[in-house]
Amino acid sequence: MTVDKLKLVISSGAGISAESGISTFRDTGGLWEQYPVEDVASADGFVRNPALVHKFYNARRAALGKVKPNRAHEILRELEDYYDVHVITQNVDDLHERAGSKNILHLHGELMKVRAIDNPSLIYSLDDYNAATTPDTLIEGHKVRPHIVFFQEAVPMIEPAIDLVGQADIFVIVGTSLAVYPAAGLLHYVRRGTPIYYIDPHPTHVPSGVTLIRETATSGMAKLYELLVKEQA
Repeated sequence: MTVDKLKLVISSGAGISAESGISTFRDTGGLWEQYPVEDVASADGFVRNPALVHKFYNARRAALGKVKPNRAHEILRELEDYYDVHVITQNVDDLHERAGSKNILHLHGELMKVRAIDNPSLIYSLDDYNAATTPDTLIEGHKVRPHIVFFQEAVPMIEPAIDLVGQADIFVIVGTSLAVYPAAGLLHYVRRGTPIYYIDPHPTHVPSGVTLIRETATSGMAKLYELLVKEQA
């Protein structure tokens, strides 16, 4: 007789990729590659200077190709041996995929994809980290833009994320503060009584009923693995 695995839902953020060498927005003092965020990651910025936005994401894509998943990403994959693991990530990198995680929901888009400007449902995967796009790039006859949720835009995947969190038997927050919305709001959709773990070396706020693991993502995920696998033993 097959026993269904408990559903383990993870909310991951920039901190889990920082240990792979990807700078977070906060680490760079509000600048990404020396560009103000409103110039390279906002809807207004894309309208003002699409060439700069394409250039910026081309550079981020190339940098992504030079880094690897870290131990925190790998542990998430290993937990799939014991749990039905689903990752909701704010990150636009592909490190969860490269570590082998199977169920990943990207809240803020994906760096290795672009989409048609005239038809957002047409999404194209890029198979080369050095792939470069410009405002004149055509794919299947369509001009494209980064498949990224810019500031000032809605987060279309938030509703599927909310549904997933509501199904969680265990909920884990790693690499992200509890202050960045809408992702921080996912906590409010966890069913009453569901165990919640929060991995953060410098938490500013820990809600009641949440178990804090005061560690970085890699060491914190190692401790979480011991706790969760011991429960399954």
